[in-house]
Amino acid sequence: MLSGCASTAGRYPAAPAAASTDGYSYIVGPGDSLNIIAWRNPELSMTVPVRPDGKISTPLIDELVAQGKNSTEIARDIEKQLSKYVRDPVITVIVTSFVGPYSEQIRVVGEASKPQALPYKQKMTVLDVMIAVGGLTDFAAGNDASIVRSAEGNKQYSVRLKDLVKRGDVSANVEMRPGDILIIPQSLF
Repeated sequence: MLSGCASTAGRYPAAPAAASTDGYSYIVGPGDSLNIIAWRNPELSMTVPVRPDGKISTPLIDELVAQGKNSTEIARDIEKQLSKYVRDPVITVIVTSFVGPYSEQIRVVGEASKPQALPYKQKMTVLDVMIAVGGLTDFAAGNDASIVRSAEGNKQYSVRLKDLVKRGDVSANVEMRPGDILIIPQSLF
């Protein structure tokens, strides 16, 4: 009779505490804003949004794919395009608003106060994610939560959100990886 309220946390292995990878480089995605600085050509310097199709437009460049590249790669692509019109262009690209590609966003579904997708940041932990989504609802089965890790072929790990958020047990805090999905089920009772 009580089997319905038994914890399901043992279904998956515990999430590893450290998950970030060294040498991570932010990848630009739709919705990001890029500050393009053209040295000695201020008329070519501006801030542009990355369109939903992953491209940007600037003076003298109708369309340039930005999605899936880091800021240095985009700068070199702009220099290549501008070299048709400007002698030895020197471009710097700074990402000023972060959304990131969908494949790298952290998604939080279920019994979070504000379920949403968040841009991934290096060394981001599940506690950072819980703060961003406003914590757990009153109906959350926090210790039955799990992370689906797309970077490992959708391998699923259990996480103890209730212990972390409600009891302050920092041993339950684990690092996130780009593309992780945090699933917070509803408590049966």
